[in-house]
Amino acid sequence: MLLTKEEKEMLSGKCGKAAKKSMEILAALGKIYGAARLVSIRSVQVAGVSYDNLGEAGLEYLEELARDGKVRVLTTLNPAGMDLENYRKLGIGEEFAGKQKRVINAFVKMGIVPSCTCTPYFIGNKPKKGEHAAWSESSAVCFANSVLGVRTNREGGPSALAAALTGKTPLYGMHIEKNRQAQVLVRVECELKETCEFGALGKAVGEKIGNRIPLIVGVKKENAGIEQLKSLCASIATYGGTAMFHMKGITPEKTEMPKEELLIGRNEISTALKEMNDDCEPDFVALGCPHLSLFELRRIAKMVKGKKVKLETWLCVSRGVKKEAEKEGIVQAIENAGIKFACDTCMVVSPIAGRFKCVATDSAKSCYYSRAKQKFKVRVGSFEKCVECAIRGKWDG
Repeated sequence: MLLTKEEKEMLSGKCGKAAKKSMEILAALGKIYGAARLVSIRSVQVAGVSYDNLGEAGLEYLEELARDGKVRVLTTLNPAGMDLENYRKLGIGEEFAGKQKRVINAFVKMGIVPSCTCTPYFIGNKPKKGEHAAWSESSAVCFANSVLGVRTNREGGPSALAAALTGKTPLYGMHIEKNRQAQVLVRVECELKETCEFGALGKAVGEKIGNRIPLIVGVKKENAGIEQLKSLCASIATYGGTAMFHMKGITPEKTEMPKEELLIGRNEISTALKEMNDDCEPDFVALGCPHLSLFELRRIAKMVKGKKVKLETWLCVSRGVKKEAEKEGIVQAIENAGIKFACDTCMVVSPIAGRFKCVATDSAKSCYYSRAKQKFKVRVGSFEKCVECAIRGKWDG
């Protein structure tokens, strides 16, 4: 792989130990994937933030890099394992909290914005179409490539951090135009509106095509808002592993028409939803996987006005979006209903295994990880149905 003078200096250690270690990682990746050179990037999203996932070895690695490492581009963080301010209110113990704070402190020392959200595009990390980036977190990567038209591979936490500390990433995969073309035509033959239906679409498609890139046709533009698209991104990346999709008339990039075709009708959507639903009564309601938008908080505020929830209910959201909601008086209205904000974290990465038996959610991704990681049973339904479940204290239908 051809390196510039600056890149060679980083690799030799002239720019510090953190830059040297980072360049070693990137050079190794470039060799593995046959990259001809590195490319400069505009932004980074780093995953691997929750101490629940990092453990002691991960924490030590971050603190070692923080001794002399400084990021060279805008870099934001994925959700942590707890709400950094109100973790006690959400039942997180002091021992875990102490470790998680050390993780965040290490990132901050490197110059990283402690955003702690899987939706960085809501809080200012929003590269332009055609720009190169190095994002980790599967749903954010898929959103960046598909909805924003940004060019990023599906990075792991260490490779994304290495890119941040050098301002570079290997030129392969999704950074190259020919690799962004659709490989499978997905024809949707039913109308989709709810976020859970877009999540079901992602599951149905992802399980059939794996990590290939689909061109999705048949979805009405007026039904595919940001909330629906982030739900689809989270689901198709989780159940299939793709880093990108095209949606005719909605996503910004052009693609050739694939020869292979996949039909998705109401039966496939219903089957996916059925497979995500267990026979259980929720004792926990969690919305915000990926993190909620300001629009979604407005919807919840209207639904719970003058009411009280009967179940433990979390709204997972970035602190930046919550601050915007506070300006509108939405936060107080929601908290008056007994709902808890879980900023900086989510039901997937928080250490809450064993605390609940059945979670109600509108998220296909949350369903996957609630089962696999937290060992919860799951109820998946519309956004409204989940809020109504919290108010009534039971899941109907």
